Amino acid sequence: MSELLLPPEHRYAKRIKEQLNEDGSELSILNLGPTHPATHGIFQNILLMDGERILEAEPTIGYIHRAFEKIAENRPFYQITPLTDRMNYCSSPINNMGWWMTLEKLLDIEVPKRAQYLRVIVMELARITDHIICNSILGVDTGAYTGFLYVFQFREKVYEIYEEICGARLTTNMGRIGGFERDWSPEAFRKLDVFLQDFPAAWKEFENLFERNRIFIDRTVNVGAITAEQAMAYGFTGPNLRAAGVDYDVRVAQPYSSYEDFDFIIPVGKSGDTYDRFCVRNAEVWESLSIIRQALAKMPEGNDFHADVPDYYLPPKEDVYTSMESLIYHFKIVMGEVPVPVAEIYHPVEGGNGELGFYLVTDGSRTPYRLHFRRPCFIYYQAYPEMIKGSLLSDAIVILSSLNVIAGELDA
Repeated sequence: MSELLLPPEHRYAKRIKEQLNEDGSELSILNLGPTHPATHGIFQNILLMDGERILEAEPTIGYIHRAFEKIAENRPFYQITPLTDRMNYCSSPINNMGWWMTLEKLLDIEVPKRAQYLRVIVMELARITDHIICNSILGVDTGAYTGFLYVFQFREKVYEIYEEICGARLTTNMGRIGGFERDWSPEAFRKLDVFLQDFPAAWKEFENLFERNRIFIDRTVNVGAITAEQAMAYGFTGPNLRAAGVDYDVRVAQPYSSYEDFDFIIPVGKSGDTYDRFCVRNAEVWESLSIIRQALAKMPEGNDFHADVPDYYLPPKEDVYTSMESLIYHFKIVMGEVPVPVAEIYHPVEGGNGELGFYLVTDGSRTPYRLHFRRPCFIYYQAYPEMIKGSLLSDAIVILSSLNVIAGELDA
């Protein structure tokens, strides 16, 4: 049997034997994961260790693979957001909006400006919560629990805004083809105003707690560094690519949902190490807050929260009970009986972890012929073994934390 076909622990056992024969030093095999708090999800890394130093690493994924793409190919287009919800569940509204925009590109639907701005607000709120989770947990992994406890309350504040918009919190099933299922309530805007007023001061304190902290700096500077060339070769996108010095952001490179209407900076790092990844996400939170404020200031008047597309947009429930035409539309949409064009399209959005893309092939039927999710976690996790090679085990934990690998997005 070829050595490459052997499980890594068997190959490493051979290496251990060879190493002992050479110089008498002792190597060991360590399983980091699949179920361990430090892995932040269900995935495994089989490490070949020389004391505390990592000589080789081999990742194992698929522990929560749920066959989302194959399930989606047997679901009407309207019933796929419960799947996109559960990929990167730290910022699920971005996944949902990306899917609706993919369908709108397919169907050539123009979404009203107000609905586009509302989408921008909810996507930037999701980006903020994603970065809150990543950076505060990185603090925990370096021994600082206080920052996590302090800023996590604001994730709850954002979830309360989600509740006002759609009635759900973590997996929101938010949005519809053409916009939103309902207009935002005054209470949603009130809670958003309170968040914009209270959160910035807390986030500034969080930054002050870590960015000049000697222990945190020692644990993160020059740890897990990756060059721009390496990052691009691995297909990095998002904060992990920008931390390496590449200013690529889908919102600027391929604007969607009227992002071209807003002024914002793309934070870029230099060294591509754990500290730069932390600082880039911190800076992106400030840019997201600025974008939300601009969207509120530029919000068009009226209540255009969805496009006028009765073939794809569910009629109000009260009309379904009293109008035969609304009942027919409701039935056709729910059962997926409305025809769609035969096409092959790709639509990317800037997810919390990078370019989240939807590759959709249709054959005119009620379900996708082929649907592939480009999950940024799945792309950049492939670089993890190279990034931790030669480092200490404790460094491997913070490197993984700074990459923000989300198991639901990794496996899909």
